[in-house]
Amino acid sequence: MNYENILTRIEGKVGVVQFNRPKALNALSPELMDETMTALEAFDADPAIGCLLVTGSDRAFAAGADIKAMATAGVVEMMADTFISHWDRFKNIRKPVVAAVSGYALGGGLEFAMACDMMIASETARFGQPEIKLGVIPGAGGTQRLTKAVGKALAMEIVLNDRMLTAEEAATFGLINHVYPVEVYLAEAIKFANQIAERAPLAAQLAKEAVNASFEMPLSASIAYERRLFHLLFGTQDQKEGMAAFVEKRAAEWKGK
Repeated sequence: MNYENILTRIEGKVGVVQFNRPKALNALSPELMDETMTALEAFDADPAIGCLLVTGSDRAFAAGADIKAMATAGVVEMMADTFISHWDRFKNIRKPVVAAVSGYALGGGLEFAMACDMMIASETARFGQPEIKLGVIPGAGGTQRLTKAVGKALAMEIVLNDRMLTAEEAATFGLINHVYPVEVYLAEAIKFANQIAERAPLAAQLAKEAVNASFEMPLSASIAYERRLFHLLFGTQDQKEGMAAFVEKRAAEWKGK
């Protein structure tokens, strides 16, 4: 497809989506969000792709939502608006998604990155939820995912007092996975994503599902859910191949079946 607000490409077994609104620091407009989710859904359906990656530019991953588009909106308009519902489409993406972040990841930009499964950042990355300065609060999962990632006290400071985290702080507090120099962060993120893409496809998808379930269920229920997924994989060809390859001391050849 021809997109106006994003760029897409394939790197090995990784489907890459890049925000492409440089003049607006990749502000998340409704059009950009729709194109992004459409591209991710297409990569998710492609059996040759094992992992997805979303990135922006070195200067900005995404510096929030497009405030001009909502500045004069009222309650009824916001309730009817479908912009935030694009985040809900993430629930149906089965393959792992990596965010490669450099520069600003603020407001909706951070919310989008946190909706991904893992984050790789450059040393210049800055993370924040500055909605309080606009008279509102995060509305696409920011207060919820951030609190689960970094804890109540720090989340309160970020949301209430506009604290911005550096990449090193974000790594220390568990918000992101790895930090690299800006010159190599994207290449390292693609390398990281390709490593994940080499895993058994069905096992990777169910592993993602199991980890996410831990945020939705009580412990006893999520452990039972994990066990059902574990047992389910014993009905797959990949489980037989993976264990046979281990016994025979060779590399497994995954079929995604």
